[in-house]
Amino acid sequence: MKILVVFYSLYGHVYKMAEAVCAGARELSGVSVDLRRVPETLPKEILEKMGAIEAQKAFSHIPVCSVEELAQADAIIFGTPTRFGNMCGQMRQFLDATGSLWAKGALVGKVGSVFTSTATQHGGQESTILSFHTTLLHHGMVIVGLPYVFQGQMRSDEITGCSPYGASTIAGGKGERAPSENELAGARFQGKHVAQIASKLAR
Repeated sequence: MKILVVFYSLYGHVYKMAEAVCAGARELSGVSVDLRRVPETLPKEILEKMGAIEAQKAFSHIPVCSVEELAQADAIIFGTPTRFGNMCGQMRQFLDATGSLWAKGALVGKVGSVFTSTATQHGGQESTILSFHTTLLHHGMVIVGLPYVFQGQMRSDEITGCSPYGASTIAGGKGERAPSENELAGARFQGKHVAQIASKLAR
């Protein structure tokens, strides 16, 4: 059973969530988990002006994903920050290059899942995941979210991400907020849940 976690992260928030997703998936025996990032499309000069160069060093060792790797996985869990209520341009460009996989039906029947990050509490977490699902459905993937069995998404004693659509974190307007333990727990739960569903479908 092979799980592929594919993410884009600008300041590291989605990367931290991706690590938690991987940890959760690895809790299931017999599961192989690979972490990949999508290609960066912003010039270095722009990244420097945005103050992202130092943050990206933390995950620069993660291999860049190739389109072909998607077809080799039993389940794919995508992580993307929100851009105006939708996935980021880097993830969109990567997915736009999967036409050859679509033509062959290479992803049909594979499990697909999404997690995200926003700057604010109501900055588009749910719309980003839901709109991402459209691409997965066009590929014929089986969508898996974050069920309410993970009760951390029902908390009202603290500000937190996570919804039935997938795990999420709130980064803060200047990226000053790290993923909370509850949000990381949601990511771990999602990773394990996806692995369990993929394992059942493979039987």
